[in-house]
Amino acid sequence: MKHLLKAVPVLASLDIDKTVNFYTTKLGFKATYHDAGYGIVVRDDIAIHFWKCDDKIFPENTSCYVDVQEVDQLYQEMEQVGVIHPNGKLEDKPWGRREFAILDADGNLIRFGQSL
Repeated sequence: MKHLLKAVPVLASLDIDKTVNFYTTKLGFKATYHDAGYGIVVRDDIAIHFWKCDDKIFPENTSCYVDVQEVDQLYQEMEQVGVIHPNGKLEDKPWGRREFAILDADGNLIRFGQSL
């Protein structure tokens, strides 16, 4: 029997409204819940939760990895809205993944990738 089904990242946010707006307008997520202290966005089968913090050290030192399909198409979508991390261009990695990275409005690093 499998007990573990999937992981849901809970990232730090300096301003929940601003963060949710970034994910919905730039990244194509849909907001399913948010208030001043907590937010949830979803896209396809991925949910990301956010907790309110007051120190930028938390989001600037936090990241998550999202497995995707059609990584090249997703990269083009993200490149068009200008969110690609300066060091996160799409490339084949030596660990057998094709991936890229973005920074969200708070500084959280999100890496997207698929197996080669």
